[in-house]
Amino acid sequence: MHNPSEHSLLSAIVDDLAARGWSQQSLFLPAELSRGLAAECRRRYAEGELNPAGVGRGAAQEIREAIRGDQIQWIDPGESDVCDRYLGKMDGLRQAINQGLFLGLEDFECHFALYPPGAFYKRHLDRFRDDDRRMVSAVLYLNEGWQVDDGGQLRMFLAEGVEHDVQPLAGSLVVFLSGDVPHEVLPAGRERLSLTGWFRRRGNDPF
Repeated sequence: MHNPSEHSLLSAIVDDLAARGWSQQSLFLPAELSRGLAAECRRRYAEGELNPAGVGRGAAQEIREAIRGDQIQWIDPGESDVCDRYLGKMDGLRQAINQGLFLGLEDFECHFALYPPGAFYKRHLDRFRDDDRRMVSAVLYLNEGWQVDDGGQLRMFLAEGVEHDVQPLAGSLVVFLSGDVPHEVLPAGRERLSLTGWFRRRGNDPF
């Protein structure tokens, strides 16, 4: 069972998704867990475990720094306590979305993403043309003391030409419908850390 404050937070995210297709929460994680995740990301980066992210999927995937410049590593359960705690919270969100919106979300995949200074990710959608399993995107930020002048905002392109910028502040979460919200990551003047993930439904495969 979730405590009342966590239950209210999850309900707010579900209500936002239903009403407008996206939600922004400034205090999704406690500071100590956010710091632990940031330290885990930096440790993996220092040990060479993060790799340049590709564009596309499968055999067509390629590294194109003119489109995106982040370095990533996928997260699996059982690798670290802080990652397992985060995955547990996201599974609670998955259940809340299913209960409220009946999306049939079956799992959650995510990776650390580190953007070196100057790196960016041009405008895109998170859902692949030939794979519609990704239903809801979720990005958690891990940057303490971030200032507006540091750049690195997530810019979402919403209905009627509206642009909304999200500051990548530690502990904040943005959630949006993967196939409906184009977005980009603006260049940052300092190292930028996040956990980027997707809630997925069952695909077309019979197994």
